Amino acid sequence: MEWNGLKLPDNVYDLLEERGLIAACTDPEEFRELLGKEKISFYIGYDPTADSLHVGHFLQLNIMRLMQIYGHRPIAVIGGGTCMIGDPSGKTDMRRVMPKEEIEANGEKFKVTMKKFLDFDDGKAIMVNNADWLCNLNYVDFLREVGWYFSVNKMLTADAFKARMERDIGLTFTEFNYMLMQGYDFYRLFNDYNCVAQFGGSDQWSNILAGTELIRKKDSKDAFGMTFNLLTTADGVKMGKTVKGAVWLDPKKTTPYEFFQYWRNINDADVAKCLKMLTLVPLEQIDDYVKRGGSAYNEAKELLAYTLTELIHSKEDADLALKTSREVFGGRGVSDAMPTAKLGDDDFTDGKINILDLLVVTKLAPSKSEARRNVRQGGVIVNDVKVDSIDASFDKSAFEDKFILKKGKKNIIKVTL
Repeated sequence: MEWNGLKLPDNVYDLLEERGLIAACTDPEEFRELLGKEKISFYIGYDPTADSLHVGHFLQLNIMRLMQIYGHRPIAVIGGGTCMIGDPSGKTDMRRVMPKEEIEANGEKFKVTMKKFLDFDDGKAIMVNNADWLCNLNYVDFLREVGWYFSVNKMLTADAFKARMERDIGLTFTEFNYMLMQGYDFYRLFNDYNCVAQFGGSDQWSNILAGTELIRKKDSKDAFGMTFNLLTTADGVKMGKTVKGAVWLDPKKTTPYEFFQYWRNINDADVAKCLKMLTLVPLEQIDDYVKRGGSAYNEAKELLAYTLTELIHSKEDADLALKTSREVFGGRGVSDAMPTAKLGDDDFTDGKINILDLLVVTKLAPSKSEARRNVRQGGVIVNDVKVDSIDASFDKSAFEDKFILKKGKKNIIKVTL
């Protein structure tokens, strides 16, 4: 298959497999055959637990995009109903009970980001909110129609439930219902939209099987489930976190430059995996970066950062981020696109601010103890001069001109009043 000058496998299943994306599938051979001969509808659900999607969601969004390139129809499900309960999967503590108004507002923001990835014209993709059917359910009717098909014994073998029950907090009865609700989502989509497959992260396997089993038991028909490997570092840690918190897809929460820098600064050991899972850079090109090693990793990271920034934001944002990165880290100057932290009067004591407080306020360090360690290890620089003492402080006049604060090689910020 030819797409935008790239030679891709004829079957999207093969593309997902060779990119190292697939974790599990209910019936791999049959599903692969189906994807090769028919154009299907499939869905991925997104509970709006925050006011922006983040890097953790990006992998799933990209899979929907790849499926659409091959002519399949994505159904993006905003979890306005399931979010009222909260998915215990992958969570060691109970989720916060969110007000309905907050859930609805978050869902609207999700829609804006999703429309950057998927083509919703002429029904090529559709977006629905499961609140439309879940929030109007009669509980007794739901138990009779759905609950009857679920075995509590089998549900308790799910990793999500076992992990929570082993902790003091346990598992609430409300959360125990989440699996039934997600299974019912799939059942409704199967019948209302001819949606024959549900996709999700590897931590969603039990919830996805709940849907395929419900469809099989109620309708005596087959549906498919597929999960994908989570985006993790070589050490097994989920990607998408920084000292400042999550890496968001909303430019108001994580600027395009900060987004670019996150990918530009990942470890060498992670860049090949990210290029394979998140881009369509040819595998031969990725392998060449790995074989050459050394400075080739920097080329690969720059390509990764640029490609993802262009996809999430725009070509203009990617061009500016690339230019700024090269200027700042090449020692050629300071750009207006550089991340900026603004200090207020409350940040100063007697007109001065200590270097440890400054690192914490600008979020270059999560705590004073971490800031102290950074200074003592010689990793803190102000305007190209190393800070040698944890007692160093700066008065307000220092911030009236250029004040560039660096922590290590990868974290740099402009500080202003």
